[in-house]
Amino acid sequence: MTQTPADIRIVDYRPDHADAWVSLNEYWILDGGYVIEPKDRLVLDDPEAAILSRGGAIFIAEQDGEAIGCCSLMAMADGGYEVAKMAVDALAQGLGLGRRLLEACEARARAAGASRLYLETNSAQTHAIALYRRFGFVDLPAQPTPYARCNVWMEKRL
Repeated sequence: MTQTPADIRIVDYRPDHADAWVSLNEYWILDGGYVIEPKDRLVLDDPEAAILSRGGAIFIAEQDGEAIGCCSLMAMADGGYEVAKMAVDALAQGLGLGRRLLEACEARARAAGASRLYLETNSAQTHAIALYRRFGFVDLPAQPTPYARCNVWMEKRL
């Protein structure tokens, strides 16, 4: 298991993280060969309205005050939370940040009494899917989604 450097902290999103939140996510979306979709624009351009004011959370991985990773936790109608918009800067990949961000999401969801974590991804995201499986996520049948790129659905019961 990879050790995350001790100087990397997982913190709650602040308004000064807005530019990094957008750039980290736009990078993985475009680098993966996908397009920025309308739902992406909603959550990236106004995370306060789309996520935070609706009972969700955004976690930022910081090193020396710089945002190098992020992940959101979006409240769902069924009492669960969707894990979304996980991104790690290319230079910080392999440091275990994805796992730390998932741990922050799970801890917050458990504290809120959530019944599950849910996520949507694409089968080309093999490293992310492997991480999700190691973290206890299991595959679900296809679910309704606003994302054209989504073809994998997973959940972790809490």
